Amino acid sequence: MSVNKEVRRVTTHTLQEMKNKGEKIAMLTAYDYSMALIVDQSGIDVILVGDSASNVMAGHETTLPITLDQMIYHAASVVRACKRSLVVVDMPFGSYQGNSKEALNSAIRIMKETGGHAIKMEGGEEIVESVKRILTAGIPVMGHLGLTPQSIYKFGTYQVRAKEEAEAERLIHDAKLLAESGCFAIVLEKIPATLAKRVAQEVHVPIIGIGAGGDVDGQVLVLHDMLGITEGFTPRFLRKYLNMGEQMRGAVEQYVSDVRSADFPNDKEQY
Repeated sequence: MSVNKEVRRVTTHTLQEMKNKGEKIAMLTAYDYSMALIVDQSGIDVILVGDSASNVMAGHETTLPITLDQMIYHAASVVRACKRSLVVVDMPFGSYQGNSKEALNSAIRIMKETGGHAIKMEGGEEIVESVKRILTAGIPVMGHLGLTPQSIYKFGTYQVRAKEEAEAERLIHDAKLLAESGCFAIVLEKIPATLAKRVAQEVHVPIIGIGAGGDVDGQVLVLHDMLGITEGFTPRFLRKYLNMGEQMRGAVEQYVSDVRSADFPNDKEQY
């Protein structure tokens, strides 16, 4: 029997067992109670309360503006819905960079005020001190390498990362460093599939890909992207499972029409 069907609550240990047995890990984002309830009941292994809430929930161009308080609000909403999934919460920009004490304080706030199960941080060698300090408080940490959206102004582009040999070797170095420091898993975003496969083979912890090919240990997508709520965003790695934006617009247009024509409410829809 597969590992993920045996467990009532997915833990970091569950994910490691899944990697060891060659079972793929399914991960999606969620930001509110109603959506998280549906996702959790659908058998997902990990729900990421992503700082992508800055984009899809608040309408910002980047992930940078979202605050720690806002992330805590979203995460607490998601946790209330989840009975099975491991809930990982993104540490937002400015809550951990360059100061391991502030990083620990931010992580403690997230865990205490949301009930989440782990936090995620972007970066490699430069965040190792913070990772170790957070882990000393018993807080699980997921890493994130490759395209790191919080560093968008440094990169200047959302293009594929680590295509050049030097950057690829640095990424492998950072992945091994994060794993050795105690990260329970690492997200690899938008890097060549051959490089991601090598990382998954050489690093003992689960490697979750987004635009990193199929030879990693699991996949993550932004919920609003894969449901087709986000429109006009069509990167190669995105498979749209619904055209929900179109369907929702159609439903609202029909409602407007029914109200204006006095078709709604009908006799059966009133007291």
